[in-house]
Amino acid sequence: MSDQQSRATPDQSQAVKDNIVASRHRLEQALVKSGRPVDSAAILAVSKTKPATMLRAAFEVGQRLFGENYLQEALEKQRSLTDLEGIEWHYIGALQSNKTREVAEHFSWVHTVDREKIARRLNEARPTSMGALNICLQVNISREDSKSGVMPEALPALAEQVLALPNLRLRGLMAIPAASNDPEQQHVPHARLRELFEELIRRHPDAPLDTLSMGMSGDMEAAIDEGATLVRLGTAIFGSRD
Repeated sequence: MSDQQSRATPDQSQAVKDNIVASRHRLEQALVKSGRPVDSAAILAVSKTKPATMLRAAFEVGQRLFGENYLQEALEKQRSLTDLEGIEWHYIGALQSNKTREVAEHFSWVHTVDREKIARRLNEARPTSMGALNICLQVNISREDSKSGVMPEALPALAEQVLALPNLRLRGLMAIPAASNDPEQQHVPHARLRELFEELIRRHPDAPLDTLSMGMSGDMEAAIDEGATLVRLGTAIFGSRD
């Protein structure tokens, strides 16, 4: 983890602001090209390894949604940014059982639930005063041994289990497909995740299912074409990872 006491230089902070503006323009262009309303998807700024001052710069130009992969790093940033009203924290990292309590207590969203045990622990640890914790189920859409996520055929059962937990609110699905530089190939896993999402909505028409967390800096356009509502942008905003 990078030193969270380090500060972004003025040039780095300005670069973040410029990148946010450029990323918004890129997102809007992708939505228009796909025939979708320009407000039908949002950017989740993935800020792992970056100092809190960079997040503050992004906030200053209107970015509110931030995704963090590493719990202790995220908690340090949250302590540094307590004065920022309206900031929304999404946990998008691998989730082990020993992290569930702190995640449940400090985040609005978790994108990486892939088994019932984790869901139950989050449900038990969520303070009722905070309201339900928003959940995306992570799907191993490309069936990679190196990736976390529930297999597509096991998704319906996991969704049923999460929907039964009172302190969780199932909002949608998340995936990290196998990397590809081929724009046509990029569409395939995103289309499959959308199909799974649509099937979930058919099964549970009364559930608040409205979120497809898919697409990153390298494949955002393909994800938007296939219905992404949250695109997770890291390098496009903050530069390469430290």
